[in-house]
Amino acid sequence: MEIRTLGRSGLRVPAFGFGAMTFGGEGRFSRIGTTGVEEARRIVGLCLDAGVDFFDTADVYSFGKSEEILGQALGAKRKDAIVATKAFLAMGSGDNNKGASRRHLVAACDASLKRLGTDWVDLYQLHHYDGLTPLEETVAALDTLVRAGKVRYVGCSNYAGWQLMKALAVADRQGASRYISQQIYYSLLAREAENELVPLGLEEGVGILIWGPLAWGLLSGKFRRGQPLPEGARGGAGGPNKPDMEHLHAIVDVAAGIAASRNASVAQVALNWLAAKPGVTTVLIGARDEAQLTDNLAATKWQLNAEETARLDTVSRPLRPYPYWVQKTYCSDRNPYARGLDA
Repeated sequence: MEIRTLGRSGLRVPAFGFGAMTFGGEGRFSRIGTTGVEEARRIVGLCLDAGVDFFDTADVYSFGKSEEILGQALGAKRKDAIVATKAFLAMGSGDNNKGASRRHLVAACDASLKRLGTDWVDLYQLHHYDGLTPLEETVAALDTLVRAGKVRYVGCSNYAGWQLMKALAVADRQGASRYISQQIYYSLLAREAENELVPLGLEEGVGILIWGPLAWGLLSGKFRRGQPLPEGARGGAGGPNKPDMEHLHAIVDVAAGIAASRNASVAQVALNWLAAKPGVTTVLIGARDEAQLTDNLAATKWQLNAEETARLDTVSRPLRPYPYWVQKTYCSDRNPYARGLDA
């Protein structure tokens, strides 16, 4: 397993991590997965055996059950694992039980530690951006948790470029703990992050963790041209937009050809493409069962070559929105990111 440094920090993490959203199966999360404690123990064991010792969850996943199950599954192995969780969304009634205020974050962190059965979290992430709470308050609250020893590092998720840059500036101005990571949605089917978030991460030393690397299952290989949709497949459930199916099929066709030549799966090809992209530190894989996990973990054992990567870059390349097409056309010689991350 390749080990990488997460952002501008000393934290070393594997190129692949495990996302525990499938643990619990409560409420709306039952569509994602229903993994219980015993199966979670086996999944955690398989991950650790493969060198995948980074585990990501959130308090809102199955309303705390994911954290509880992950904590129980790790047990005495907690010392061997890197545990990340998130806070922001409502975990109870009342306006103060959500967001990124000092009151909510301190209480949410304590609750997460209790559910996880641990004294500290390696990475504590803001699940979303709070436009109602002053960033100075949010950054100071996170720094307080770091200084108290409850949190080792802090990060964010689902921020826009300007929001992340503003948060970094506030932290620098206050001399507070800086975000070392951003957890973002990124895949062969969704490359919007390459316009701002990825270049920002490269410039500012913010490591990138990937959620949704298989685009809600659309890049699993189950969705093929001319074939009926697989029974029980999520097929983009949870994503905001219906995919351009012709674009999806074109990507999967190329990935399937590479997979066949490698005796691998389409999912492994999609995961490997992401793991090699500039700025990406860790790709979070998930699994509803052990068979799915075993297939995904196989992606850690091989890499795409330059020709295969170029084919995938070409077939998945999106149209550039303004102002990026202008920058590429007129000033790419003065702006390396304007040329594109696969140029």
